[in-house]
Amino acid sequence: MNKPSDQQADLPIPSPGDRLSALIHMVRGHQVMLDSDLAMLYQVQTKALNQAVKRNAARFPEPFCFQLTGDELKSLRSQIVTSNPTSAGQGGRRYLPYVFTEQGIAMLSAVLRSDTAVEVSLRIMTAFVEMRKFLLSNALLIERVHSLELKQLNYQKSTDERFEQIFNFLANNQPADQYVFFDGQIYDAFSLLTDFIATAERELILVDNYVDLATLNALSKKKTGVSAVIYTAKKTRLSATDINLFNQQYPQLNMVHTDAFHDRFLILDRKTTYHLGASLKDAGKKSFAVTLLKAPSLTQTLLSRLSALPD
Repeated sequence: MNKPSDQQADLPIPSPGDRLSALIHMVRGHQVMLDSDLAMLYQVQTKALNQAVKRNAARFPEPFCFQLTGDELKSLRSQIVTSNPTSAGQGGRRYLPYVFTEQGIAMLSAVLRSDTAVEVSLRIMTAFVEMRKFLLSNALLIERVHSLELKQLNYQKSTDERFEQIFNFLANNQPADQYVFFDGQIYDAFSLLTDFIATAERELILVDNYVDLATLNALSKKKTGVSAVIYTAKKTRLSATDINLFNQQYPQLNMVHTDAFHDRFLILDRKTTYHLGASLKDAGKKSFAVTLLKAPSLTQTLLSRLSALPD
């Protein structure tokens, strides 16, 4: 990496109400954030941030992190001025800036090793996911409108009728009992699992030996007031600090250490259980399946085994 420029430290972290999405840009087909914006959020100098990346270069391959070209920087500046003039101050740098994708930002929280980095990374990753979900949802809606127009062209007379067909379709589209995802369907898998999580009304239980910050990102989609428990291996990547920070915004989550399970399960309101072929954090990275366990006795057996675990 080239030598980065300096950046003023000790800038305030935006509150949860601020729009982090204004700092996310599209470059080379990836959603990215500038090194200077990340340094501001993490309360470090841009130089210090990039030096930490350089020392851990093996963790930041392309496209986790890459340097902009002159043309890309010029185009990006015009986007920033158009969408958010208050964030356009990227001048005065001697070298072209670096940008980080969502995966690179997740790595930054590990190499910077601070509570601030963990907290900010959680908020940033949530902003990335919400933006992708918004774009995908609108794309699917447009596709459905187009499909319905082709089928009903002879008798649909108004916009209201077309939207009524869409809403009827969505209301009657019952979820399947089994799903299969293939290598690369990361967003589709994440979206389905977070949709399951959002259906819980009182409690959700996750049995998963491999959890990290990406797991917390998925669990943040639960409804307000829904309690959650993670049963995971003792050598988990999540710390007590991670759980405490999560609970400050999305209470109440508890973590129980156990090596009694190999497979992964998601239990909703103690009555609906999904068997997961991959950990939440790895969903879609390789081919895997999600299966609804239809027999109520299986859910009760799992709950009994969990309640019998030693404290």
